[in-house]
Amino acid sequence: MRILGVDPGLNTTGYGVLEIAGRKPNLIEAGVVRSKPSGTMPERIREIYDGISEVLESLKPDVLALEKLYSHYDRPTTAILMGHARGVICLAAGEAGIEVVDYAATQVKKTLTGNGRAPKSQMQLAIQRELHLATLPEPPDVADALAIAFCHFCTCGKLNC
Repeated sequence: MRILGVDPGLNTTGYGVLEIAGRKPNLIEAGVVRSKPSGTMPERIREIYDGISEVLESLKPDVLALEKLYSHYDRPTTAILMGHARGVICLAAGEAGIEVVDYAATQVKKTLTGNGRAPKSQMQLAIQRELHLATLPEPPDVADALAIAFCHFCTCGKLNC
C-alpha cells in the first residue's frame, strides 16, 4: 500500500509518499510543488494541480491523506487560500480515481508527538525518528506531508497504533 501525504498551501505544497511493507512505513519520495507568487490565482492553482497530478501519475499511491481545512480567527484569508489548494488537490485525486482522506493538524501532531500543538521543529524531529531518516526533512512542508501520511498509516494501515 502507498500513502501520499499532502500539506496543501498556495505557495508551497509539501508531499510525501510512504509505502507500507509489512507493518513498517518506508519513504519512497518527498518534495514540494511550488506556485509562482507573481502568478495570477488561476495560474497558481493550475501549477499546484499539475504538480500533484504528476506526483499521482508517477508514484501511483493507493490513497491521498490531506490536511483538513482550518481557520484561525486572526487569519481567515489563510483558510481561503488553503481551500483553493485543497480543491485542486482533491480534483487531481478524483480524476486519478484515488481516495482522499483528511486529518486535522492537531490529530496529526498528537499521533506523532502526543501533543496536538507541537511546533514544526518537533514534528520534523518526530518524522525523522519514525522514518529513520539521516537528516531532518526540509522544508517543514515536507515534514508535515510525511506526518499526514504517517498519521494515516497509524490510523488505518497498522494494527492498534
